Parts: sequence; C-alpha cells; structure tokens
Amino acid sequence: MTTTVQELIAGIEVEGEAAQKQYDKATIGVRSILALASQEGRPSLTVDEDKRVAELFQMRDGAKADQESIATKLANARKIELDDKRDRAQLDNIQPSGAPQLRSGDKPAYDQVGRVTRGERTYHKGNDRRGAMFVKDVVRQHMFKDVEAGTRLAMHMAEERVERANSGYLERAVGTGAFTGLVVPQYLTDMYAPAVAAMRPFADVCNHHDLPAYGMTVNISRITTASSVALQATENTAVSATDMDDTLLTEVIQTAAGQQTISRQAAERGVGIEEVVVDDLFRRYATALDATLINQTTTGLSAVASSITYDDASPSGVEAWPKILAGAALSEASLLGFAQPDVVLMHSRRWYWLQSQLTNQFPLFGQPGIVDTHAGINYAEKYGRGARGIMPNGMIAVVDNNIATNLGAGTNQDEMYIIASDECHLWEDPAAPVFMRAEQPAAAQLGILLVLYGYFAYSFRRYSAANAKVSGTGFVSPTF
Repeated sequence: MTTTVQELIAGIEVEGEAAQKQYDKATIGVRSILALASQEGRPSLTVDEDKRVAELFQMRDGAKADQESIATKLANARKIELDDKRDRAQLDNIQPSGAPQLRSGDKPAYDQVGRVTRGERTYHKGNDRRGAMFVKDVVRQHMFKDVEAGTRLAMHMAEERVERANSGYLERAVGTGAFTGLVVPQYLTDMYAPAVAAMRPFADVCNHHDLPAYGMTVNISRITTASSVALQATENTAVSATDMDDTLLTEVIQTAAGQQTISRQAAERGVGIEEVVVDDLFRRYATALDATLINQTTTGLSAVASSITYDDASPSGVEAWPKILAGAALSEASLLGFAQPDVVLMHSRRWYWLQSQLTNQFPLFGQPGIVDTHAGINYAEKYGRGARGIMPNGMIAVVDNNIATNLGAGTNQDEMYIIASDECHLWEDPAAPVFMRAEQPAAAQLGILLVLYGYFAYSFRRYSAANAKVSGTGFVSPTF
C-alpha cells in the first residue's frame, strides 16, 4: 500500500516525540546524579556516576541530533503536503512530486531509514506490579524531598506528557493548592478499575465515554418534539409539518475521592504498607462510584427507573419472573429498538434466592441456548467477573452488592433492575481514578495524608422508562 503524505507526517511526528522523550529522560538523569551528589555533600562524582553521566550526555546529544534531522524531514514532508494541496486545487489528477523513487530491490542508505527507539517506562508491571514503588516515591518525595524519588516521578510525568500529548488531560492534575497532583500509572488503573470489578459491576456494564477535557457538566440534547408524517388528504394539499424541538439535559461532573493517613513510622519502616494503601484506596474509589450510579438521589438508577411492584407474602421465583418480564416489556416499548433491555441487575442474595427456587412448570416459548426444562443458566462466575448467568429470556444476570437491602417499610427489601446497558451512560477520565497527591496536615502527629481522586458523570435519563426496577414485599430478605 502507498503511504499518504498525512501518514508520513504522522509517522515523523511520532519519531519527534520519541526523540524528545529520550532527550528529557537523559537530562533528568544527569540532574538527578548531580543533585544526589550535592545532597550528600560530595565534591565529586563516583566513577560509576561519571560513567553514567557520560552515557547520558551521549544519549542526549544523540537525541538532539535526531531531533534536528527529524525537524528537517518534517519540514520537507509538510512542503510536499503543501505542494500536493496546490496541485489538487489546479488539476484533476495528482501530478508526480518529482521525488526520487527506489527501484525494486534497491535498499535505502542506513542514514535514510527512520527509526523509533522505545525506552522502558519508569513504573511498569515488571518493576512495580501493584504500585508500591509509585506510592513510596510520592511519600518520600513529599516528606524528605528525596532526589531519586523526585527524579522517578518527574520522568514518569514526562512519559505521561508524551503519551497524552494534546489531550488536555495533564492540565487537570494541577490543583488549587501548592502541590501538583500526580497521574496514576496507566497499568495500575487498568489493573484495578476493571479487575476490581467486584466493587463496580454495574459501572463496568455501562456504556462508557471519555470525560470532556474541561468543564463541570455534560450536556445532552434530547429531542422532545419530533417531526411528523401523515397521509396527505388530497393532491396538492399541505402535508404534515411539525417543527422539531429539543431540551438540554445537563448531567453534573462529580468527584469521587478517598484518603488515607499513614504514620511516618509506617512509611519509613513498614513493609508492604504502600501496596495495602493503593489496593484499599482503589477499591473504595470503585465502590463509591458504583454505589453512586445506583443509589444517588434524583439521578441514580433506582431513582429514575420505572417502578414495577411485586408484593407477595410468600414470594417465589415463578411469581417474580413475570414482573421481571414486565420491566423488560416497559423498557423495550420506550426504546423501540434504539437499545434493548439486556441486563438484569440484582443483589447476590437475590441471585442465590432465584437459584434456590424449584418448579415443575416449563416456559411457553423456548429460548436460544437454554434447555426448556431450565429457568436459566448459572455461569458459576465469581462476584464482579461480569455475567453471573443468563435469565430464561436470554438477558444477562449481573450481581452487584451496592444495591441497597434496607428498603421498604420493613427496611429489609432489595430491588432488581432491568436495564438497557446501551442507555446507561458513564463518562470517566481515560484512566480513572487518575490523580494522587500527598500532604502532611498532621505533621505534629507524624501523619502523612494520601489522597486519590477522579472525575465522572453519568446519565440514565435520555429516555423515560428506558430502565425498570422491580421492588416490593416480594423482595424481602430471602429465606433458604
């Protein structure tokens, strides 16, 4: 395939980013060695440090030379692009650029071949599997102004600037205080956000979007008055005409945050403290976000879902099933194929209660993939690992223990939700939770405060009755 000029320019720009990253890392490395020697009061560098500084300067000089060559190459490519645009504006066909072409079998000279080198990330799964070193560096840089820890964090942020260039993402790390938020390494958020799905089962089945770069609201246009079509009364008479109108739906961007104060003794002498702190903060963040989606007043799933009552003094799975289908029917009638009710969300106690039910009745209609004599299929998956099973009509069962179990007059009821996952919208930062910062508000008690936070927004309100819930005395605490 022939490479377009735009693809060529994009490739050269990637080379430029890689060269800049190499230059920045070499510069930071030299500064780190010099600062460490100064911090320790040494008048000269060690033999190994001298050798490493020489290597870093050589790396930096090479990167600088690469940058100059890449800049020249990029300028030439942009000139070709400009010439192509001018030619296309004047001619119907593309004229040859006149650039020399290699004949079949010819190979370009060594110095005419573009290369992109790749350096190892400062924090990655191989050297910091669960984020302990990252958190330790955050603490040590804040507490002791540790040069090596500060250098690693600076290199990490330099790497993030290359990875997230022009996204506006890093600017949001700057808080209103004097200490800048640090971007959590991507592999940690990949590990904890989906893998800690035990804390956010509903959030993980929602329709995900990237959060806008700026602002504190997400605005959605809802068509509230549609156009019309009707039969024409007679020839040459006016046809149906209705002006479309929309209403702005505004969802607020919220902040989920957690904190943990650790003692200075734990930070200096503890073993495995950082790993425990990271794990717990990520889990609490995931839990808080998921619980908000389900239970928040006014806008949460429980608040906006259309209610179907199931009151029964002697509840059974056979009697509850038609109520679940009533919710699916309500959702489908509202969405009319724009989305489809496909998930039944329930508490783990309701899932096991359904499995405990026995029946000698068979469904009137057979379902794809389900034996007629069964009411559904249990996939035997662990909590938080996605679908727990399949319902009798093919909808997926998802278990989420953020669903309240203290509802109703007796404060002992839970709810079951029939949702169209395509119409459950969740906006998150590309790698939420995203920022960590360290402060020392309890210095007199030798305490260090770690804060983890991220931004999100959600909406289940684009269509009324898109989601339904079944609730009532039929869903009191089950007996087995």
